[in-house]
Amino acid sequence: MFFPGLRVEADRKALIAFLKQQGGANAAPGEASVMATPEPDGNDLYVADVTFILRSDIAEGRMVYVGVGSDIDGVINPTLKVREGDVVQIILVNGEGAEHDLVIPDYKIRSEMVTGIGSSTTIAFKAGEAGTFSYYCSVAGHRAAGMEGLVNVVSADKPAELAVIRDIVRDPTDLPPALSADAPRVHNVTIDTIELDGVLADGTTYRYWTFDGKVPGPFLRVRLGDTVNLTLTNDPDSAVIHSIDLHAVTGPGGGAAYLQVPPGEAKTVTFKAIVPGLFVYHCATPMVAHHIASGMYGMILVEPEEALPAVDREFYVMQGEIYTQARIGTKGQQFFSVEKLLNEAPEYFVFNGAAGALTADHPLRAKVGETVRIYFGVGGPNFTSSFHVIGEMFDRAWEWGGVSSPPKLSLQTVSVPPGGALIVDFKIEVPGRYILVDHALSRLERGLAGFLYVEGEENPEIYRTGDKP
Repeated sequence: MFFPGLRVEADRKALIAFLKQQGGANAAPGEASVMATPEPDGNDLYVADVTFILRSDIAEGRMVYVGVGSDIDGVINPTLKVREGDVVQIILVNGEGAEHDLVIPDYKIRSEMVTGIGSSTTIAFKAGEAGTFSYYCSVAGHRAAGMEGLVNVVSADKPAELAVIRDIVRDPTDLPPALSADAPRVHNVTIDTIELDGVLADGTTYRYWTFDGKVPGPFLRVRLGDTVNLTLTNDPDSAVIHSIDLHAVTGPGGGAAYLQVPPGEAKTVTFKAIVPGLFVYHCATPMVAHHIASGMYGMILVEPEEALPAVDREFYVMQGEIYTQARIGTKGQQFFSVEKLLNEAPEYFVFNGAAGALTADHPLRAKVGETVRIYFGVGGPNFTSSFHVIGEMFDRAWEWGGVSSPPKLSLQTVSVPPGGALIVDFKIEVPGRYILVDHALSRLERGLAGFLYVEGEENPEIYRTGDKP
């Protein structure tokens, strides 16, 4: 994201090399066109703690700034993260020939215009108090056409946050055990809404909005007749209001009518679980689909009076979509695209928040002879899943998460709508790797796959290859 501690002359040389590589100008383009801050003369003002390179471009049919180098490389209108007190240098390169500049009104900064491919200019300033500030092109119509990003200044006492990229994937084994059939009880539950940068794919990060820092949110488990005191908190560093709508709640908005929580605040509702089943919950703050697509969904199981059959292993899996501005496979930090959301054109389909999340890093594991249960849900916000485990059949399936009726038996694929749920059981007879998919199989190419690894003795009476098990 930045080249820490470089002085302007070093940055000029780096920029010149970049321009030559890009074919900007023929004869020493950087020397002719860079309008940098004065050369260092021993004054610390000219020592850049953080340097960013932005290139003007046309992407997705609009004018944009594109990051060059390190973590912002290829990112459209990247958020520039710095600390309080940093001397920040921004180098603006003209990448497509139209006239542009870069202004940061809160710092009373305006760059010189860059006109013609390869021309460039540099601005420098000292970051003040923590906050989020816009940068944009002041040429008439260019800001509205898409040339706008953010400078995010964080407190000097939290420098580690600049580099933290987290694994946001909820491990499929992360769910509480079945509850005993005691008298109705009271559950005190606190869920934190947290905005953070997480790993979306190999070399790709995304700004997630989460419940408790993971996707999906925590698996909640209660019994029919139980009372839940649910407190929702919103992290002080959040940019927006968040909420929660639980499909298991009887009340306005599933609780969301009251649980609209601004950053740094908390609210509590109390509800009684009066209908058994597996239910989805999600954020319900407008634009609701934006919050869901950013990772804000999870499930709550209201166990029936007569418990579900006992199994050896339980797993928690949810499907969702992610709508990034850049195309799938683009490296670096990625940002949400409202246009693609409204057009229902996701770049990624994911299990538990990230591309391939349940393959290499968080696979499911079991043994031959065990019975497996998967609690499956679709956060969405838009696409129905045709849930299927390649190489297995569902011995029992409670469609739509309903447990008041007997399960369907011996199914292959079950349709689960956005905001819907499913419970499936199956016994494993043969070792090997089984693949969890949505049988709309082109979604495999967009990251939607999970692995179930089964260990144990071969079973040639049921399955073998050639002469060998």
